Amino acid sequence: MAKKINFTMGSLSRIKPPSEGRQYLYDAKTSGLAFCITAAGSASFYWLKKVSGRTERLRLGGFPELSVDTVRDLATKHNAAIANGVNPADSKRKQRGELTMGELFDLYVEFHGPHKKATSLATDKATWKRYVTGWSGRKLSSFEHSDIQTLHARIGKANGKYAANRLLALLSTTFNVATDHGWKRPNPCKGVKKFAEKSRDRFLQPEEIPRFMKAVDSLENQTAADAFRLLLWTGARKGNVLAMQWADIDLSSATWRIPDTKANESQRVHLTAEAVAILQRLKASAKESPFVFPARTAGSVFGHLSDVTKPWEAVRVAADLPKLRMHDLRRSLGSWMAAGGASLPIIGKTLGHRNQATTAIYSRLNIDPVRAAVDKAVKAMMLANAKGGAK
Repeated sequence: MAKKINFTMGSLSRIKPPSEGRQYLYDAKTSGLAFCITAAGSASFYWLKKVSGRTERLRLGGFPELSVDTVRDLATKHNAAIANGVNPADSKRKQRGELTMGELFDLYVEFHGPHKKATSLATDKATWKRYVTGWSGRKLSSFEHSDIQTLHARIGKANGKYAANRLLALLSTTFNVATDHGWKRPNPCKGVKKFAEKSRDRFLQPEEIPRFMKAVDSLENQTAADAFRLLLWTGARKGNVLAMQWADIDLSSATWRIPDTKANESQRVHLTAEAVAILQRLKASAKESPFVFPARTAGSVFGHLSDVTKPWEAVRVAADLPKLRMHDLRRSLGSWMAAGGASLPIIGKTLGHRNQATTAIYSRLNIDPVRAAVDKAVKAMMLANAKGGAK
């Protein structure tokens, strides 16, 4: 049941943000008036009303910029309009047909953002800022299929096909948000062909590991160095390692529980003796932060280390591995497991793959079982040939 309280500026200012997503509270005095606060602490007033079986929602303004008296008056006017057969959301939808791209992305963040992980939304914002900022003032009606196609091709040439495809997916989802809010034109991203992507099979080779480890050991930033070591020894994703919390680690059983992975599932990770040794050392010097790798500056958005780009670049230069990516460390564990004869289901479970196709890349990295099977088959054929020739 929706929670109702008597809205006052004081009572609303004392409401604490939820741990994730957003929380709605409703005014006990004015029908349809709602207060929304997000995990990031931003707060706004909304008018929500069910009209002809559909819930209409209009943002009235931010808190504390607007007073309770002001938004109560606005909500009362909207209620009166509904009573007279006029839906105030209809005119709002017509206006949104002429949104600018900048305004549309604000809508995307507001309506689509709460369904995404914080790190994923941060990536979307960075991608938008890097590639689409120049379009912020353009009206949606000015965009054609050719605009998106040209941008996709340009980004593919300048920044790589992966970056171009990720941008195309973001633009397409953003235009879908416009459609959800009354925009009637076709999504201009529809029909733009993605670049073909080839899955990477890059992993640390035997002769590269000593160079890599030496570069990590020599790194000035040993906090980042420990993160790189754990990336290699656990095979976990960068985001999960950097957000690792002490409450999720059981050193006695050498187990780390990742509460929320990319697959939106929890995962238990075995900690090798090398990983346990790192964590024991960090635990001995840990301060009050719940994170294994706390943020270096107070007031960090995430509370933990989030950007290790510079130390990673230093490692690549020192190890003379210019094309090695951080994600290749995760792939390295899987590849060495495959080379050691581990089955694909075991590799997939270790790396937290939901889809078997994701693990299939490692099947071509373990040539020894293939070689043994081929040798065995050929010997059997030769034996059959020998027996037949002896008759």
